[in-house]
Amino acid sequence: MSTTSSPILRHLPLGNQWPCMDPFLFCAHHNDAYPAGNGTFGPHPDLLTGRNIGNDFSAQDGWSMYHGQDVPGFPVHPHRGFETVTLVRKGMLDHADSLGAMARFGGGDVQWMTAGSGVQHAEMFPLLHTDAPNPLQLFQIWLNLPASHKMAPAHFTMYWNETIPRLQHRDADGLITTVTVVAGPLTGTAAPLPPPPASWAAQADSDVAVWIIELAPGARWTLPRAAGAHTQRMLYWFAGQDLHLENQALGEHAALHVQAGQDIALHNRGTSVAELVLLQGRPIAEPVARYGPFVMNTEQEIHQAINDYRRTRFGGWPWPDDAPVHGPTPRRFARRPGQGQDELPPSATA
Repeated sequence: MSTTSSPILRHLPLGNQWPCMDPFLFCAHHNDAYPAGNGTFGPHPDLLTGRNIGNDFSAQDGWSMYHGQDVPGFPVHPHRGFETVTLVRKGMLDHADSLGAMARFGGGDVQWMTAGSGVQHAEMFPLLHTDAPNPLQLFQIWLNLPASHKMAPAHFTMYWNETIPRLQHRDADGLITTVTVVAGPLTGTAAPLPPPPASWAAQADSDVAVWIIELAPGARWTLPRAAGAHTQRMLYWFAGQDLHLENQALGEHAALHVQAGQDIALHNRGTSVAELVLLQGRPIAEPVARYGPFVMNTEQEIHQAINDYRRTRFGGWPWPDDAPVHGPTPRRFARRPGQGQDELPPSATA
């Protein structure tokens, strides 16, 4: 393939929910400038005036409550038929689910949850600091499951920031590009962390990759071509200015469907860090039927999912309320289903 042709196949606006391609379903970037907390993990009640509490996506004052009533976030809700990959860069996220798993994570940690045959979970954003702002930045990515794995048992996985492979590339001018490798191999990094067993990312030749790319001002880095012949690749530029792909100025932040079989030279000509997300994979290439939190292959399966949830609540809800928050201590931890002792990040002590 000639490298003189543009690597960009489609140029799309980012919007509130970033456009995705098979095998990905959804990518949301939450970037909320939350204020100081009120001592009970939420904003001061005076700041809630004018918001549609319970369904607040207003970004009023730079933040939203989402479906939270008192604490921002997403109280208990069900999923079936796909996976969520959640990377928290700033702030903390409190997770609880119907498996009995719980976690507080942030600072680059990743949670990968296979909903499979059905799970309920809550994702709350506690405002832990009462004397300072509580900024939150996270990505949540929905990765589809093939029909053969949609009814696999639900599975909970934590990847601590300290264990996630990273590439630090120094260009000819000594300027650094950092690539955080959530999934998929990248030459120059440690072996990728194993994805959950039922994941499309765990299947042979899926070529799934989830990378966060950060180019220092002036830095150059060449995005290597994908391994698979049928891989699709989306590149999301969401921070920085004056980024060039193969000497082509991008202008505004955008979602880019790019050639997967071509090396792509990136050059940050701006004065701040340029940040991008890469999502790639071989398409599952199966019919997709979606209804809210359920993703199946047919409408009949969607109706079955709704009926199953009404009947079983996917195992019920073992927590005392619909929006659990895990206390005032900003300690990262995870407790897996049936596990009595907390798992801590490698840098932490009990």
